Amino acid sequence: MTHGKYFLATSTSSPRDNAKTSIIHQFVWSEFSETYVPTESRRTYHPSVVVNGRLYDLQVTDLPVVPYFPANSFYEWSDFRYCGLRSASAYVLVFDLNAPETFQYVKNMREQIFESRNMQGVPVFVVGNKHDLGEPREHREVAGLVKKHWRCGYVECSAKYNWHVGLLFREIVRALDDGGGLGARGAGDQGRRDRCRIL
Repeated sequence: MTHGKYFLATSTSSPRDNAKTSIIHQFVWSEFSETYVPTESRRTYHPSVVVNGRLYDLQVTDLPVVPYFPANSFYEWSDFRYCGLRSASAYVLVFDLNAPETFQYVKNMREQIFESRNMQGVPVFVVGNKHDLGEPREHREVAGLVKKHWRCGYVECSAKYNWHVGLLFREIVRALDDGGGLGARGAGDQGRRDRCRIL
């Protein structure tokens, strides 16, 4: 069963890599590279995931830096050569947990997405990557903002150690199965229920 297209946007607020592509490579191929190679063109992957005993075929599109979310189809075509940003079934916005300035890009991108298209039934996930390099206490404010105020899904992961990478993609599928909603249970809630509602 095919269940939509997933697009990932990355941070431009920091010169450091937030390892967005590493999350995808870890999920699709179970591999991680220490070498940073910036995403320069659109790349599409077609992994599968099993959720609640059902197989889902995914289309995950990894995009290069997107300076802004296109306000309409004209801007998407003229500026991004139609990357499919406005027709995505879900959005995943990735930031580096150890570079707080990268969260500002995610904040701006999320606001632009919600201002530019009807988001009913379209989940948005905010992902803090590189969890292995930081202190969990420092991330509580971000998690609270994303889950309580933005009502988006929030997952912290480590692409390097494959920690919560599979969880992220399972939560996306669950959110779509639940009617889209605007989030999912946080990474600290895994294992409590088979299905989840967006907070």
